[in-house]
Amino acid sequence: MIPDLHTTLDLLRSGQSSPQLEIEKAIAAAQSNRCSHVFLTTLFDQARATADTPGIVSRPLAGLAVSVKDLFDMAGQTTCAGSIVLQNAPPAAQDCAAVSRLKQAGASIIGRTNMSEFAFSGVGINPHYGTPSNACDTDVARIPGGSSSGAAISVATGAAFIGLGSDTGGSIRIPAALNGLVGFKNTARLVPNTGVLPLSTTMDTVCALTRSVRDAVYAHELLSQQRVTRSPAPLCAYRLGVPRTWMLDGLDATVSRAWQRTLKTLRDAGARIDEIPLAEIHELQQIQATGGFSAAESYAWHHRLLKHKAHLYDPRVVARIQRGATMRACDYIELQDARRSWIERMETAMQGFDAFLSPTVPIVAPPIADIAPGSQRDEAFFRVNTLLLRNTSVINMLDGCAISIPCHELGELPVGLMIWAGAMRDDPVLNIAQKIESILQK
Repeated sequence: MIPDLHTTLDLLRSGQSSPQLEIEKAIAAAQSNRCSHVFLTTLFDQARATADTPGIVSRPLAGLAVSVKDLFDMAGQTTCAGSIVLQNAPPAAQDCAAVSRLKQAGASIIGRTNMSEFAFSGVGINPHYGTPSNACDTDVARIPGGSSSGAAISVATGAAFIGLGSDTGGSIRIPAALNGLVGFKNTARLVPNTGVLPLSTTMDTVCALTRSVRDAVYAHELLSQQRVTRSPAPLCAYRLGVPRTWMLDGLDATVSRAWQRTLKTLRDAGARIDEIPLAEIHELQQIQATGGFSAAESYAWHHRLLKHKAHLYDPRVVARIQRGATMRACDYIELQDARRSWIERMETAMQGFDAFLSPTVPIVAPPIADIAPGSQRDEAFFRVNTLLLRNTSVINMLDGCAISIPCHELGELPVGLMIWAGAMRDDPVLNIAQKIESILQK
């Protein structure tokens, strides 16, 4: 098992390892076959220089490797968002806020990672630069999940301790679930998205993938520049809910088995888990019937490019962006109003619970070959994409926070457990996740 960030920091600060040794391990992982199609740009020399900085061990990230999704501005580099459309765009004048904060903490940026083009898919397929294979299956090339596909594989393979990414409808939690990682989507307002190429300005969240919950807490503190309040309370002190909604529909055999086993394990450990209707979730399909925020807001950003470069886009991405062309101003305003009303009613229905539990995604990662580019596979692609986004996107619409942690057993394909709550409940969610993680790892 690849050690997490905290374990490695302990090795560094006890003199049992060095930033230089650790960065070479990360570079070796990044150059391995397991990281094929993961990095669009590598920054090995820059990473080595950071690791060589005098006193780097005393900084929070101690010169350890961090990857950056190709959605974030970095000074002197062009932000392409996994596309060829922006290849000739001018380079960024400065680092975006999130990258700047990680660098200030002593991160060695090892490279820019591949992604679904313009972050518009939960699958992780990229027809321009190739698709990274899921890190947890060596016999069959399976999808990595998206849109933060390269970020996930960089963390899963040991090429990075933190994979900086974004989550608009599940783009951190989906690849976390499919690759056996931890992915935390914080309340969006807690981390600035300045200098990040937008998909949906309403829904976009800057966040990260890690190998443990304690690393997720640490990464969130660095990105948000806020201290997470730790709680010594046992898991039985929290009241947890399981919504009996379509979030539990259509679970494949592996996910269903892991889900039921996880609930039993937690209950046996003293967790108070109540099933509730939370019927308000069923209203989302009607609320988003005109295409939702991503279609409208992505079209607002892309419409000029589409006039001359639509042929350069991934056809599956451009089709979803162009849905926004039909949304009228009144539809968009009504969508904003409907969301606000829905959040209010959800918050009322959720009162009395500290957090909620759901499967992160209802299926394990399907083979890439089943949904690779090709018109004959488009139906399968969109079906899988809809399934992957179904549960996670609820929390983005809620303006909430959520974390996906592994809940599968050795020998099973990865399955994620999602722990979630409303806005600004980040600290309780992280505390609960750490307690659940410790129980599941026994």
